[in-house]
This record gives sequence, structure tokens and C-alpha cells, in this order.
Amino acid sequence: MPLQMTLVAITLDCPDPLALAAFYQQATSLEPHPKSDADFAGLNGDHGLLIGFQRVDDYRAPSWPDQIVPQQLHICFKVDEDLDVAEARLLELGAGKPDHQPHGDKARVLTDPAGHPFCIVPR
Repeated sequence: MPLQMTLVAITLDCPDPLALAAFYQQATSLEPHPKSDADFAGLNGDHGLLIGFQRVDDYRAPSWPDQIVPQQLHICFKVDEDLDVAEARLLELGAGKPDHQPHGDKARVLTDPAGHPFCIVPR
């Protein structure tokens, strides 16, 4: 019989948990976890999933697409808007856009303010 596990949290390392939580809160409209602080901040997601952000001293951002500093995690988000509209809004919030875009018009790869790559795809 397979083990039954439920995913309840995803946590990203970063230099400033509150700032990175604020970026993702603006991008997703998820509610901040009430016990967020400068060392660990969280956003309460759908179905009880927490997205967490933990402070790491001497944090080094991923260097995607090369692997000098591995990405370690890649998150994908479905967006209701046109990809161009969603991308523009995320760039306004502080996301970056790497030159390397491997998915053509099917998805966009962006980076959050701490350098973690993530994709947006149409719903």
C-alpha cells in the first residue's frame, strides 16, 4: 500500500523573508501567516498549503539557467491574464526576466526578488 502524504508547506531560502513574502503576496493575493517575522514569513495558500520564506545568512541566489548556484526549486503558477499582462505586472512588483526562455509562447520564466526562478503559464 502506498504511503499517503499531503503536501502542507513549501519553504524558500532567502535573505529577507518579509520582503519576499510581500512580493508573493502582491503577486498571488495569498494571506500572510499571522506569526511571520524577520526570520520566517509565510503565506497561507489554498487547501492549507503554506508558502514559507526563511532567512539564510550569506544567501546566494540561484544562477539559472546555468548551475553555478543550482535553482534547487522551481515553482509554476497559472495566471488568468494574458502572459504579457501577467509578466508586466510581475516585473513591476520586482520580478526579473532571464534572457533564456525555453518554453516559447507556452510559458514565461521569471525570477523573484531573491533570484528563485518560477514560471507563469496560461490557465
